[in-house]
Amino acid sequence: MTTEDSHGKIEDTYAEAFNGICCRVIITADDDETLQRAAYDATSTPGTVIGRVEGGIEGWLHEGATPDGRKGAILQFWYNTTDIEKFQVELSYRIRQDILVKPFTSLFDASIDPAGYIDTMKHVGHCGDGYEWEEELYGRHMIVVPIAIPDFLIERKLGYMEGIMGANFWYYSGSKEAVLDGGRAALKAIENIEGVITPFDICSAASKPETNYPWIGPTTNHPYCPTLQNILGDESKVPDGVNYIPEIVLNGLTLKSLKEAMGVGIEVLLEHDDVLGISAGNYGGKLGDHQIHLKDLFPSTE
Repeated sequence: MTTEDSHGKIEDTYAEAFNGICCRVIITADDDETLQRAAYDATSTPGTVIGRVEGGIEGWLHEGATPDGRKGAILQFWYNTTDIEKFQVELSYRIRQDILVKPFTSLFDASIDPAGYIDTMKHVGHCGDGYEWEEELYGRHMIVVPIAIPDFLIERKLGYMEGIMGANFWYYSGSKEAVLDGGRAALKAIENIEGVITPFDICSAASKPETNYPWIGPTTNHPYCPTLQNILGDESKVPDGVNYIPEIVLNGLTLKSLKEAMGVGIEVLLEHDDVLGISAGNYGGKLGDHQIHLKDLFPSTE
């Protein structure tokens, strides 16, 4: 199949995306296993749709690329409100419960042109119960939090940036293999784009804002559930032959990086025969701050 033919599988629709704020940090550890556990645990629960922080791993760093000369990871933590006080409380839970508790970990600011700063003393530094202290280390102003495996280090000020969250694309799949193999290949390609994360990785639960159960928050986007086709009849929007509709959600520091990441992810998916089409989730343009049209990602197809 030629590139032009594969681009014919892309629906003429758009993804709706939202403004958000992001803390970009570096975590380091003495060994790979601890580093990976801290990175994955701290970013494991996408939560902005339920009023919590969500995160993702932007990339992994070798010893020469971190402030303290140890292996590290770049993490992004996102919030969909400008309530900085609430953001720093929610962020502190991720740091305290998932990073501070891992042996020999440290956390540093990695912001780029921040709009402002969060002071980590109030919600993280004071985990030292008043015995914490401040010190200049690795060219950074650090808080030393005394704990049982001495000691957790965190930079006093973490910059926060404005970015875009909730960009997405769907891929119509005929097989489980296309869901997993295609999706994993797309995620791998997206990893190469700086400044972008995929907080859900391969997401199996596209949602909608309208719900019969408002205390839950967003619920299943029922017209796109393959197993409801017979029940919904004409209301179903699942194309013929499609058995699965996974979604990949992206947050990015810039619109440019988001579009690039969406483009490379979609291109990889279109190489899989059982990927039958590409679409995206939106709310009729009523909710999002941005509309990212899929066709515009591939101007040669116009």
